[in-house]
Formats: sequence, C-alpha cells, structure tokens
Amino acid sequence: MATALAAVLRETGGDLQLEEIELNEPGPGQVRVQLAATGVCHSDLSLATGVLPHPVPVVLGHEGAGRVVEVGPGVTELEPGDPVVLNWTPPCGECWHCQHQEPYLCPVAGEEAKQTPYAKLGDGTPVHPGLGTAAFATETVVGANSCVRVADDVPLEKVALLGCAVLTGAGAVFNAARVRSGESVVVFGLGGIGLSAVQAARIAGAEQIIAVDPVAEKAEIAQRLGATDFLEASSDVAKQVRELTGGRGADHAFECVGRADTIRAAWSSTRRGGQATVVGMGAASDQVSFNALEVAYFARTLRGCMYGSTDPKTDIPVLLDHYRAGRLDLDSLVSEQIGLSDIGEAFDQMRAGNGARRLINFN
Repeated sequence: MATALAAVLRETGGDLQLEEIELNEPGPGQVRVQLAATGVCHSDLSLATGVLPHPVPVVLGHEGAGRVVEVGPGVTELEPGDPVVLNWTPPCGECWHCQHQEPYLCPVAGEEAKQTPYAKLGDGTPVHPGLGTAAFATETVVGANSCVRVADDVPLEKVALLGCAVLTGAGAVFNAARVRSGESVVVFGLGGIGLSAVQAARIAGAEQIIAVDPVAEKAEIAQRLGATDFLEASSDVAKQVRELTGGRGADHAFECVGRADTIRAAWSSTRRGGQATVVGMGAASDQVSFNALEVAYFARTLRGCMYGSTDPKTDIPVLLDHYRAGRLDLDSLVSEQIGLSDIGEAFDQMRAGNGARRLINFN
C-alpha cells in the first residue's frame, strides 16, 4: 500500500500534526493522485475549528492539483501521468439539480467520500478525507469524478487555486450575478475568493469595481487586479459605496466573507433593483435581519452562491483560457508559498486577515 505524509487533525479544535498515513488502494472508480500544490482556504480553517462539522481524524485540504499515479478498476477517463485539478464537490449526475444544469446544488455531492475513511494512521485508526479530497498531503485517493483533467501547458502549482478560490469568486460574477459591461460592482473581503471576483468583474467589463477589506494594505493588490476604488471596512461603508456610485449604490455586491454584518453591508451597498450575492460560507448561528419594509421598497435581489454556480469540467477550461490570454492573474493571488508543516501559521495569518492565498508547494 502507498503511504503519504499528511497534516492530520485528530480532534476538532486541535492542532494539525504531520504524520505518515497508509492510503487505501484505489477502489472501483477511484484514483491515487500525487499532489503538486494545495491552497489553504478559509473553509479548511472552519472545518478545523468545527464551524463546519466533519468527522475526525481527518486530513483537510480541498484546493489541490497534481498528477494521477494509479487508477482503480473501471476508470477509463484518466490514466497515470494525467494532470488534474481536484473537485471537492463532484455531483451525482442523476438528481433533479444535476438534470437541470445545477450540479453545484447537487444535494449528495461528494457526501459518501467525506464520510468514508480513505486511509489509516500508524496505529490503524481510520482517517477521513477532508471534503472528500484530503489535499493537505503528498498523495490522496479520490473518485475519478473528483478530478478535472487539465492541459499540460500550465504549471500545476498555478492551477491549484482554480479548484476553489477562483472558481468560486469568478463563478459568482460570471454565472450567478452575470455582471455586464458598464455595471458597477463592490466586493467585500479580499482573500483569494474576493480577489478572484475583482478580476472577474474587470474581465466582464464592469466600469467601477469597489474593493472593501479591513486590511488597508490590500488596496494595492486589489487595484492591480482591477479595482477602481478601495474602502477600508467600517460601520458606514455602505454609505461610502453609495457616495462613490452617484448616491444609488452598486449594481452588484459580492460578499466573500461569510458574516452577518458583511452580508448586511453588501445588501445596503446595493442600489434599488440591484443584486447582492453571498459567496462566503458562514456559521449557522450567525443571523442576518431585514425589516419588512425595505425588502419590497428597495426591490433588491439577495442570492446565495454555492461554489460559484459552476460546473468545474466546463468552467476550469474557460478560466485557463483567460489565464493564457493574460486576463486572469493567478500569481498575484498567492501571498506566500509554504511547506506542509506551515499550515498552522497559515491558519493564524488567515485569522488575522493577512494576505490572499497561501499555497503549499510540494515541489
């Protein structure tokens, strides 16, 4: 059996520990993938702390790319050596949502993989794959349907971020809100997802792109990626957005944080008849409130957006075309390249709101 070095979370709220694990052999419809790079996402932190529940022990990490090294019985669409991006929410292809072109809303996407142990610790304890992918490790075993094959012309450490941050942020702009040329956009939260939304708004032709974040140092990168204005998050940020948009508010607001207060601010920053799209995944206990009058009076649309409303098999190639053409900057999304042992520090930096994405580079 193959072994891998992995960052293991033995208990919710604990620290990740580097351990050697023994991977299961790829079963029917499964493949073993050697990781080249994995992004550290805020969802990983939420899983580690229990904000999002997950069985333990677990190897987290879901924003990865690598090469197939072994295929299980019945796998015909992939072969050893193929470069792939991991899809942490592979749809079933059979439910109502999948049959109506909404694979991102599949109610059973990846559920079996998340619950089924894919490896074991040295003492024989079964290990669960975080979000079905377990990409905080040198190798993983996933379903072939969790792999999106990509072309060989783009380095895998660059395309790893397509697996979550870029798909989610850009997809929210392109697919959910359908931003049009000449419209105005405000983006709340400038992590990897928010900065991807900023870039997508620029690519879509938005005339004004307002970036909002509590960390003033993020103004430079936001403006480099397409923001026309930067606002430091505050209690009156919605008023400031309206002042920048002729007193109306933005045509589109994107909330990329996942908190009640920023959802409320995004809603209030949107013009009458505009759209506020919630991309961030928050806690079930964090309640957002609206009064009965404003909902009808402002005639705004408040929508949720799961995984950028994307189908990775079709949307990742489109994003790669934008990258090849120089429209999508993946390099600037990476604040720092780190080793597997540095995930704890990456979580600390994420809590502090510093930087965009930290990328584990296994090479």
